[in-house]
Amino acid sequence: MTPTSTYRLQLQPGFPFAAAAAAVPHIAALGVSHLHLSPVLEAVPGSTHGYDVVDHSRVREELGGETALRELSRTAREHGMGLVLDIVPNHMAAVPRHNHALWEVLREGPGSPYARWFDIDLESGDGKILLPVLAGRIGDETDKMHVEGDVLHYGEQRFPLRGSTADLPMTELLDAQWYRLCWWRLARTELNYRRFFTVSELIGVRVEDPEVFDATHAKILELVRDGVVEGLRVDHPDGVADPEGYLHRLDEATGGDCWIVVEKILTGDEPLPHSWPVAGTTGYDALRRIDGLFTDPAGAAELAADHRRFTEAAEELGGRWEATQRRAAYEVVTHELAAETAALVRLAERVCGTDPRLRDHAPWALRDAIRELLVRVPVYRPYRPGDEAALPEEAARLAKETFTVPDESSVVDLVRDLALGRLGSGPDHEAFRARFAQTASALRAKSVEDKAFYRYGPLISANEVGGEPGEPAVAPEAFHAYCAEVARHWPATGTVLTTHDTKRSADVRARIAVLSECPERWADFLAQITEDAQNVPGGTAPDPQVAWAAWQTAVGFGSPDAGRLETALLKAVREAGLRTSWTEPDAAYEKAVSAFVDAGPAGPPQHSVARFAHELAPYARANVLGATLLHLTMPGVPDVYQGSEREFLALVDPDNRRPVSFTAPCEGLGAEKEALTTAALRLRRAAPEVFGAAGTYAPLVAAGPAAGHCVAFCRSGEVVTAVTRLSLRLEREGGWRDTELPLPTGRWTDVLLPEREFTGGRVRVGDLFVRRPVALLRRTGPG
Repeated sequence: MTPTSTYRLQLQPGFPFAAAAAAVPHIAALGVSHLHLSPVLEAVPGSTHGYDVVDHSRVREELGGETALRELSRTAREHGMGLVLDIVPNHMAAVPRHNHALWEVLREGPGSPYARWFDIDLESGDGKILLPVLAGRIGDETDKMHVEGDVLHYGEQRFPLRGSTADLPMTELLDAQWYRLCWWRLARTELNYRRFFTVSELIGVRVEDPEVFDATHAKILELVRDGVVEGLRVDHPDGVADPEGYLHRLDEATGGDCWIVVEKILTGDEPLPHSWPVAGTTGYDALRRIDGLFTDPAGAAELAADHRRFTEAAEELGGRWEATQRRAAYEVVTHELAAETAALVRLAERVCGTDPRLRDHAPWALRDAIRELLVRVPVYRPYRPGDEAALPEEAARLAKETFTVPDESSVVDLVRDLALGRLGSGPDHEAFRARFAQTASALRAKSVEDKAFYRYGPLISANEVGGEPGEPAVAPEAFHAYCAEVARHWPATGTVLTTHDTKRSADVRARIAVLSECPERWADFLAQITEDAQNVPGGTAPDPQVAWAAWQTAVGFGSPDAGRLETALLKAVREAGLRTSWTEPDAAYEKAVSAFVDAGPAGPPQHSVARFAHELAPYARANVLGATLLHLTMPGVPDVYQGSEREFLALVDPDNRRPVSFTAPCEGLGAEKEALTTAALRLRRAAPEVFGAAGTYAPLVAAGPAAGHCVAFCRSGEVVTAVTRLSLRLEREGGWRDTELPLPTGRWTDVLLPEREFTGGRVRVGDLFVRRPVALLRRTGPG
């Protein structure tokens, strides 16, 4: 069954199945058709997200176990709702004491029946599985280890011992195992198992193996067959070796009737492969288009220029988007993903060693060609042999230009042909193609989302998953073209505004986006607040990039909560990696960041922040309500993140995963947003033929002096959505004046204000938006 809408709940020990069941009446009253649950399989104890799965055969006991999940499903059905589950095929937690499959591989080595589960390269190094878990070099840590029975203890960690080795002296015992314990820092260069991005605590799973697929999906498929679950969200399909093959197997195993969406990040105008048997994506492509509508392109360009002047950042370190993105990619591919690059070089050497046509290429040349091509993949990854769009000829040409020894540059063509599957189909050829694609995906995610986004910040609301910070604005014509494409080809795709992975919730981004309409006011505010903060002990930011990001965050977040702001900003500077990082922390710098947050954004200057935010509040309201209504009525299946039916101000995780209250009273914008959300979702549920696959989408184009500030469309001739964009600039330009919107024939009632009725034909937009910056009209009769 295709949902009409979903509502995402973040399950965790503090919010188990029983708590979700208690929230069902509230969620059902909104008009939602399906609950969307974060991962429910057994995870590392205490996990607050569930993506660190340790056992695919069991529903997580900390959440209440399978009995409680089935009870939640029954409760949801009693309220007219189904369940959608988030599943994690790409990786498991690399925590042996909790992961039985990994434990058995470490104990029995390559002979274990579980050895085929994981992407481990035992042909590298000493043929052992590298476990980078020690706090220091092994020579300094062995005295902290001891043996109990057939288990090796190191702090809270446990490792199995190979048979007949428990009585050996410690040094010999360690050498006798199928694995090698080592300092955690060696993961960067020596790791020999595939991981999730750069997270060594998450080990890649080989779901392309039919037996592994069956074992890791049995419980999920049982829940689907039993009717407990009606839909699946597939986490990070780019990580698996063959996304399309995996999805076909999943579609077949679920009987072809399960609603399946994939967490696929599309870059620019990249299409989702039409051969994938899915309903669509999880919706970041929709998020970018919606946010872009409420971003002023001229103001965004002015902010970019002001940002360069204020921060004095070098072009490749935050001054220019493209240069910043490319520099970040080089850093990640040579540093954080050095082990993954080395694995590709080994695979390439094996191919060269078995094919006479490919011999005599120096290892350094193979390595450089792989790196230079990886940083030039314009999307997250190639998907099928010959995927020219994912690795174009231009990328090869530019890669060759980096070679100082021209005779060696021909290796670039070799590597490109290998990556595109043009050089045979042997096991090593196929392994290289798959691993190149997987590494490209990890590189894109780490260099763009987790590094460049935190370095380049003229308008931080644009720095969102799938976003284009260099060109953040989206014209109405582009938005309509996107919606028409979705309606034609992916009518049941997911759409989102806020998720557990967004760096800022939609309402925070909506506030910040207003700055693109008034860059001069932002410049004045920033100059004044910087001066004011300097008069407070600790109020001077450690560098101008932190100052810019912190004050924009404060304006968008509103609340002077020092703890939440500090956590988010410390994460930002560590991800940026300019002055400190997760692996090389600069304690003095981070202390200065914390002191600045306490004294500045969360200190006495907060009153000036509140005053500035209050001045922008009417325009932020237009953005919030406009984005919400577009999201809930455009083509696709809208996903409402927990608590975001009301005003929801959240920063990057873990802040956005905090449990929310479903019973707390709300007023002002929160109440207005909840009323709008309820009206739109109930309308979707009452009229699936209007919004579903059989429905249509038609842009409505306003005419008049302020036409560009109105975005409107008609769904199936029965429902009209109209919203205000760039309301601050609209006010400056004199308001709506004689701008008109053509309504289709018939009588129309505003669902948000039922006493207001309109007749088809040209309607003055000022009359349409007399009480709210948005309107949701339903056809109630003939003209």
